[in-house]
Amino acid sequence: MAEHILEMREITKLFPGVKALDRVNLEVTKGEIHALVGENGAGKSTLMSVLSGIYPYGSYEGEIHFEGQLCTFRDIKESERKGIVIIHQELALSPYMSIAENIFLGNEQASKGIIDWNMTNEKAKALIQLVGLKESHTTPVKDIGVGKQQLVEIAKALSKDVKLLILDEPTAALNDEDSDHLLNLLMKINKEKGITCIIISHKLNEITKIANQITVIRDGSCIETLDKMQHDISEARIIKGMVGRDLVDRYPKRTPKIGEITFEVNDWTVYDPMDESRKKLDGISFHVKKGEILGIAGLMGSGRTELAMSIFGRAYGKKITGEMIKMGQKIDPKNVQQAIDYGLAYVTEDRKQAGLILIDDIKHNITLSNLKKISKRFVVDENHEKTISETYRTKLNIKSSSIHQQTGNLSGGNQQKVVLSKWIFTEPDVLILDEPTRGIDVGAKYEIYSIIQQMANDGKSIVVISSELPEILGICDRVYVMNEGKIVGEMDRTLASQENIMACILKSMH
Repeated sequence: MAEHILEMREITKLFPGVKALDRVNLEVTKGEIHALVGENGAGKSTLMSVLSGIYPYGSYEGEIHFEGQLCTFRDIKESERKGIVIIHQELALSPYMSIAENIFLGNEQASKGIIDWNMTNEKAKALIQLVGLKESHTTPVKDIGVGKQQLVEIAKALSKDVKLLILDEPTAALNDEDSDHLLNLLMKINKEKGITCIIISHKLNEITKIANQITVIRDGSCIETLDKMQHDISEARIIKGMVGRDLVDRYPKRTPKIGEITFEVNDWTVYDPMDESRKKLDGISFHVKKGEILGIAGLMGSGRTELAMSIFGRAYGKKITGEMIKMGQKIDPKNVQQAIDYGLAYVTEDRKQAGLILIDDIKHNITLSNLKKISKRFVVDENHEKTISETYRTKLNIKSSSIHQQTGNLSGGNQQKVVLSKWIFTEPDVLILDEPTRGIDVGAKYEIYSIIQQMANDGKSIVVISSELPEILGICDRVYVMNEGKIVGEMDRTLASQENIMACILKSMH
């Protein structure tokens, strides 16, 4: 019989007003890749935080057995000493330090209290090679992309003599190429080094590709564990376990009612704010109509986010030229407040850093962008604020104990709904959504697609930027394709396919 490296027994974890984990049992076989799946807020990250000592012994009920021993971790250092290393969705790297310094940060290679830089650099070079990074060990982390930063995190974990590697949404912010590289690396270290892995991911195609066993968690309880050798582990089967029913359609049915052009951008050129000689966007022109969901597809780094932010009150870029026309009138918002006043809204791709105030409650986050609407003579009407917040909480089905719950304690999907509420409350005519479902499970995605459709049906003009081509194809009426700061193609939903979009991109590279 296969040997278990980890057994978590009857784990129960309470937060104020919420039972996050309810007598969860998890068994992980030595040398396997074990996936944890479930909707946002199901308890996956909480369970891994219990295992790694982030939630210390005594703050939960139940037992953790690792390599046959009962463990009572008081902090993350204790679990790391046992060989359990967790890599979080938000990477914990220091941007201005080199790759080598980051790999050994908190695990310095020292003798008699003095860092041995020769040893540090030699070990770092070996680890960089192992994870497939081409960069020099002296390169500052800020100068490499997110995909490569994820590899630095894995090198950092491998430097700690890891036996069980936990990865929380490792590919959420990565494009397909970087995701593939990372997954192949996981399979390689699993096979060659015998490192057991636990991976949390919403990307079910990745889970089915690499996992030996899949444990489904729903509402804080363990529903089932599927074994690749014995069970059907198709995406449809996993979704059924996650949401408790068959999800027949990933995207809501849509009959678009599209009107006249409401917003257009002509010959839009933007330069890099860090290097004003470098053009980031080159003569971009596009338009969106009333009631239309417009998609902008492209590879990571193609300039989609820069386009959205530069339009939204020049939140990005220098030496911006070109014109914007809304409802036939030229507009020129010089800052974010003016953009909001002109009826534009932008939902950022990074909800935690730029979309929400995580230490504040749901109520304040929802009303923050339009305080004028709930104020009289510069004084906020608190009763009106509560009514508005409750309305959006109900309308967008935000799962929380109340409107007073801290936003940072919500799951990713519910945080995203708070961001959407905040911008819908500004009553925009044009809503730009940047990666609206990043790091969100299939059930919550469907709800967000329904909200987007409803806004389009109400006559809003919606622009959706997404790295997931199936999402663009599933919800958009028309698609622009971007590459290297230019628009390289436009197609109607009837012609749009993954092949046609990629063909546009590849053709533009020649």
